Amino acid sequence: MRRLLPDPAPVGDDLDDHAALADAYRLPPGRSVRVDFVVSLDGAIAVDGRSAGLGSPGDRRVFQVLRALADAVLVGHGTAAAEGYRPAAAEPGLVRLRASLGRPAEAPVVVVSRRASLTPGDRLAVPSTVLVTCAATDPSRRAALTDAGVAVLVCGDDDVDLPLALDRLADRGLEQLVCEGGPALLTSLLDAGVVDELDLTLSPALVGGPARLLDRALGDVVRPRLVQLLEEDGVLFTRYAVGR
Repeated sequence: MRRLLPDPAPVGDDLDDHAALADAYRLPPGRSVRVDFVVSLDGAIAVDGRSAGLGSPGDRRVFQVLRALADAVLVGHGTAAAEGYRPAAAEPGLVRLRASLGRPAEAPVVVVSRRASLTPGDRLAVPSTVLVTCAATDPSRRAALTDAGVAVLVCGDDDVDLPLALDRLADRGLEQLVCEGGPALLTSLLDAGVVDELDLTLSPALVGGPARLLDRALGDVVRPRLVQLLEEDGVLFTRYAVGR
């Protein structure tokens, strides 16, 4: 992998050099929300419903490094279900990578669901998971998840109050978050003005179809600023600062 911007140079010396990528993506201490997506040249985020169809070895390494650097992984329930999310403890490679970077072994998965769609028995219904939902959900469903060990945060009345949710997560020591989708959650985070960084992997593919980065028009145009550009095998790895 090589850096094109801001200063052209190699990034690491082999496919397993995660430390160099970690240096390229590390954030200063403090609260932050960074968003990680892989997209095609025409803006598609999936092939046959899965993002893996757009991925590459480099994208997988960046994905793992962003998870390793984060305090928690933020994801909408629909994406978690479609992509088969599981607790970080079930990924030994990620646990080892986090340890090598001086991070706690496990990063909680924070599932955002207005309907509290997570249910006991799901692979994410474990004590390491945090569910962010709203007061309009069924209290008995929330109680069942709490009994299963899931930390349930009620943020907002009829919909999830994302700024409040981020405050509540920060109170739990989960300050630096990497959001992995889906489009509805990304759109809501942008409209709420709480995204700090957008990390887009641009895959050299044309896909078509309805699955796009954003699921509706934003309230205001967001104009991110490119701060870093990496490349490997024709795949571009961008870092954009997002002004609030």
